[in-house]
Amino acid sequence: MANNMKSGLLPLATLLLVIFMVLPLPTILLDIGFITNIMISLAILMVALNANKPLDFSSFPTVLLFATLMRLGLNVASTRVVLVQGHEGGDSAGQIIEAFGSLLLGGNYIVGIFVFSILMIINLIVITKGAGRVSEVSARFTLDALPGKQMAIDADLNAGLIAPEEAKERRVEVATEADFYGSMDGASKFVKGDAVAGILILAVNIIGGIVLGATVHGLSFAEAASTYSMLAIGDALVAQVPALILSIAAAAIVTRVSSSKNLPDQITSQFGSGAAWVPVAVILTILGILPGMPHMVVLSAAAVAGGMAFYLIRKPKPVEIVSDPEPEKLPEQIDWEDVSEKARLGIEIGYGLVTMVEDRKGAPLMKRITGIRRQISKELGFVIPLVRIKDDLELEPNSYRIMMGGVVLGEDTVWPNDFLALDDGHVDAVIEGRPCKDPTFGMDAIWIGADKKSQAVAEGYTVVDAPTVVATHLNDVVRRNAAQLFSMDEAQKLLDLLKETSPQLVDSLTPQPLSLFAITAICRELLAEKVPVKDFQKICLAMMDAASKHTETDQIVDAIRQHIGSLIIQTMVPMNLPLPVVTLDAELEGLLVKALKVGEEASHPIEPQLAQQLVEAVDETARTLPMEARNIALITSPIVRRPLGALLKNRFPDLTVLSYQELPEDKSIEVLAKIGVPQARPEMPRVEAN
Repeated sequence: MANNMKSGLLPLATLLLVIFMVLPLPTILLDIGFITNIMISLAILMVALNANKPLDFSSFPTVLLFATLMRLGLNVASTRVVLVQGHEGGDSAGQIIEAFGSLLLGGNYIVGIFVFSILMIINLIVITKGAGRVSEVSARFTLDALPGKQMAIDADLNAGLIAPEEAKERRVEVATEADFYGSMDGASKFVKGDAVAGILILAVNIIGGIVLGATVHGLSFAEAASTYSMLAIGDALVAQVPALILSIAAAAIVTRVSSSKNLPDQITSQFGSGAAWVPVAVILTILGILPGMPHMVVLSAAAVAGGMAFYLIRKPKPVEIVSDPEPEKLPEQIDWEDVSEKARLGIEIGYGLVTMVEDRKGAPLMKRITGIRRQISKELGFVIPLVRIKDDLELEPNSYRIMMGGVVLGEDTVWPNDFLALDDGHVDAVIEGRPCKDPTFGMDAIWIGADKKSQAVAEGYTVVDAPTVVATHLNDVVRRNAAQLFSMDEAQKLLDLLKETSPQLVDSLTPQPLSLFAITAICRELLAEKVPVKDFQKICLAMMDAASKHTETDQIVDAIRQHIGSLIIQTMVPMNLPLPVVTLDAELEGLLVKALKVGEEASHPIEPQLAQQLVEAVDETARTLPMEARNIALITSPIVRRPLGALLKNRFPDLTVLSYQELPEDKSIEVLAKIGVPQARPEMPRVEAN
């Protein structure tokens, strides 16, 4: 019922405008029409000024059209009354026109002409022209930017940043914005045309009144000029004051034109702000108490505006339907949040270690972890994900776990207020404390109190605090498992960054000959072999060359390594120092080549007994090397490198296995040892294919 009434108001108002223009009206209706026009103009201005965002007044262009038509209809009706009844006196055209013509202008029509001219200059040249220019430029730039905004929405949707429903809403919003600026550009022409029409109507009223007064009603020229000019100027001011208010509103508001509601719903809902009607009622009340004003009409309008404000402010707001709060989770209930691990990298700590992450304690562990992430990210060439730290009451108070994707990769026990004294084999005396093993390097260590720190340093121990122990352990775990942290998202980000400088290289690499999945697998394999991906351009060039010759990931990785040998070696030793290496005896290498050819299709091609003897031989050789020679390389033939590296990886994590073809020609090497054939040599290697 209410919707039907609102839908019928707009056609009725349009019909009244036609009646104003065609049929003669009594002066009391003119007074009501002029006051209503002023009230509506003030309400439009207040709604425009009180809008929090442009979309709050999206019906403004159409409201502007009907407000202009209403004012023009009143001008036609008032012109008829002025010309027909103007000879009868100042109040013949209504009290509103008489009040504006006599009270505001002091009864001097010459002053009125100047005042009206100033108002027209302000309205037509300053406000209306500026608003029209702004609307025109805004429409042009909005339409030019429309394709880019649509592409940005599609990109966000494809990247998974927004849902399809949100993408649909944003597309509608962009289209609405473009429609509005186009409509606003046209609506500004109504304001300009209304100002020009006001000048012409004033001229018609003055000239026509003088002619009619002198020829028809027998008035002298001076009497006709004074009477009709005063009425014409009063009529023009009554019309142009609301026009000036609407021009200010048009220059102040930037809206969108379309909405899910129809126009009556838009207007009634957007005029339903009590704060907008309060100034209207106050201004009308002030006008109503001025001398010469039609008090009943103006104060009645003020009462109507005040009643609207009171009703809208006291009107109960729609109750927001809120779903029932989630019931308290019972101990026997299990949901997906309990079994899903959102963080790819995390540390679980016992309640005794909470002080290491508290802000009031300076969060020493958090600061060290941030530094470690930044350093590893620079070295490996991709951003290490955030490390989530949470407490776990199931752990011992001083215990911690390093998790990656829900898998425990490291755990130990630390004392937050004590220090770990590491024994590197050069200590002078043993200090009392809690003996343990360093979680990162497996060295002998002792947990000591803060009062023994100076003594431990004097005795030759390397002393570190608890946050450093955990952070160093995390650093070791991340470096050894960097391949597991590298996903397709990281690969895509590297490609996007490379495309900014080498777009042709990226376009030639993917999606053909290598897909994003293949590139990710290759990078993960390189990281598993301790090869960083920070020189991604060089790696991509090597990928293109390798992909043209091979199809298997292992073969492509081997070919890439031969192209980036200098990149591999610079992670081991500085460029100005020789590379310390260990080599295989020719007989042993030949034996391995034969075993690999026989078991080419096997998962573990090296016969178990031979593998065990080979590990023991490498271990015995490593014991003869100096302690500082940690970054050593085992040099072998290309066919042996991969299976030998897989065999020795877990037992000797710091040992890098290189092929001869991966050594740069200009890199000097230093042979530290040679590994010979094991003494208990098997008669014939047996290969078991798995």
